[in-house]
Amino acid sequence: MQRDPTVFVMGEDVGARGGVFLATQGLLEEFGEDRIIDTPLAEASIVGIALGAAFRGQRAVPEIQFSDFVWPSINQLIGEAARTCYGTNGAVEVPMTVRIPYGGGIRGGLFHSQNVETHFFHTPGLKVVTPCTPYDAKGLLKSAIRDNNPVVFLEHKKTYRLVRGEVPDGEYTLPIGKADIKRPGSNVTVVSYGLTLHYCLEAAQEVAAEGVDAEVVDLRTLSPLDKETILSSVQKTGKLLIAHEDNVTGGIGAEIAALVADEAFEYLDGPIVRVCGPDVPTMPFAQTLEDAYIPDTPKIAAALRRLAAY
Repeated sequence: MQRDPTVFVMGEDVGARGGVFLATQGLLEEFGEDRIIDTPLAEASIVGIALGAAFRGQRAVPEIQFSDFVWPSINQLIGEAARTCYGTNGAVEVPMTVRIPYGGGIRGGLFHSQNVETHFFHTPGLKVVTPCTPYDAKGLLKSAIRDNNPVVFLEHKKTYRLVRGEVPDGEYTLPIGKADIKRPGSNVTVVSYGLTLHYCLEAAQEVAAEGVDAEVVDLRTLSPLDKETILSSVQKTGKLLIAHEDNVTGGIGAEIAALVADEAFEYLDGPIVRVCGPDVPTMPFAQTLEDAYIPDTPKIAAALRRLAAY
């Protein structure tokens, strides 16, 4: 925002309160009410106004307070923003980054814990970013805001307080559409994103003592999907496990499984395995049920052991 005066933030409680997760804390004091705009509880208007501003050359950064509240804005996002560039033959750009906290693990229940990524992943014209570390979040958010396409920027709520990491003060960006190998390995490829990526790293460390050398690939961006990194890793290891918190049916894991089956089948030495959320509405409120739902470290480690045995 210091670099580009066209960037502005809007959303519920983003100003004086600094956001319900304090992600925008201090911005109102630095940039004022003209660029940090507290809005009513009206998601369709939040995204609609941001979309109109983007049409006029502003770089809007609307926040949806919880992913569960995004549904009133779906026509603005999927019906309008995603189709504008294609529909105008590139004449109209949509430099808009929609920040959305998502996911479970904090006992938010059915209406404060939803995983919404598949709906945007399925939509051509939207870029979908899912960082899992502070370093990645800064570099990818800068790239998203500078992008002339609409970006859905998903931030897993539990990582706000759980995950720590070094973030350089200086200027840097990370490319949208490029995965990152968080842990090199040789026996099995593990592909994930968001909070589940951290459980994958813990599981990989656990099974390493048993001779299973897992390579953990952090997608970082769901759309565009870094197919080259996924395929290259599978060609090296011969086995693939995909883990994510979203429902298993029709999830990102299903698309990755189809990709590998189509383009790297001859390299596989075992079945493609998915460890994902079950097909129930996310997320159960009871602690025991939420724990049963989430694909955590023990579940992923167990799947790695089974896959490595093939």
